[in-house]
Amino acid sequence: MAKEKLKIAFYWAASCGGCEVAVLDVNEKILDVVAAADIVFWPVAMDVKYKDVEAMPDKYIDACFFNGAIRTEENEKMAKLLRQKSKILVAFGSCANDGCVKSLANLWDRKTVFERAYLETQSTVNPDEVTPKTRVKVKEGELELPKFYDTVKTLPQTVDVDYTISGCPPPIPAILSMFTAFISGDLPPKGSSFLPEKSVCDECPREKKHTQITEIKRIYEIEDDGETCFLDQGVICMGPATRAGCGSQCPNVNIPCTGCGGPGPRVDDQGAAAISAIASLAADSDVVKQIVDPIGTFYKYSLANSILRRKVQK
Repeated sequence: MAKEKLKIAFYWAASCGGCEVAVLDVNEKILDVVAAADIVFWPVAMDVKYKDVEAMPDKYIDACFFNGAIRTEENEKMAKLLRQKSKILVAFGSCANDGCVKSLANLWDRKTVFERAYLETQSTVNPDEVTPKTRVKVKEGELELPKFYDTVKTLPQTVDVDYTISGCPPPIPAILSMFTAFISGDLPPKGSSFLPEKSVCDECPREKKHTQITEIKRIYEIEDDGETCFLDQGVICMGPATRAGCGSQCPNVNIPCTGCGGPGPRVDDQGAAAISAIASLAADSDVVKQIVDPIGTFYKYSLANSILRRKVQK
């Protein structure tokens, strides 16, 4: 008797869609996945409705790979529904795990975001100052949009998550490792990440001289030799505070790590850890003051998953 195939699902919440593409970047290995598992829900690739998921028995889905942050009422509803219907729920990618770039909107609230996007931008022509509403009546009936929340949240802040794999998008070797674990049933303990227990610095081949930093520089302001640690050259690199797994792809092509792998092992706050690393090399306190846009630099991918989470609105 043939072994029953696994049932897997993919869902895309508040994200750019890069994680959906990354699933296919495993190339022909995707054939091994579909040979062992049936994809029962994948809205970006299949005509499946939410009502179909609602009709599934609880824990019907063996593993759901959920990418995207929780930005709207719809995102939250689907996170809770897929948690109910899935035996295993994976926070897939930086948006789901850490909030990613979109969680920088936590520096404002919904009203301010709408005003900027729909009223103030130079390319916007909106004389009636129309902004999104949850319901609007037209001659054909009433249209409905999900509520847009003030605060971007991560998937683990919304529902219980079994495994994580961060990255923007997650690195292909880690995705392959994750798929292999699910197909074989050889899964790590609950709460594990499919990224290594080390930092990007551990994978980076650049020489670390621990030079004292006297000036913060942008990448275009140095003549990079391709061999010396960016921090030694006075360029901010998030490698010390970021989880490995990417093979230090950015430093390998002469670009500092920007932190998409999320907080490194034993790091509670990625931004604070990076600031601490730079401060330990700084000649004096004035060096840190030279940093332009500290929030955008140190919390580009992880503001929602930091101890800050959002700016207090008065």
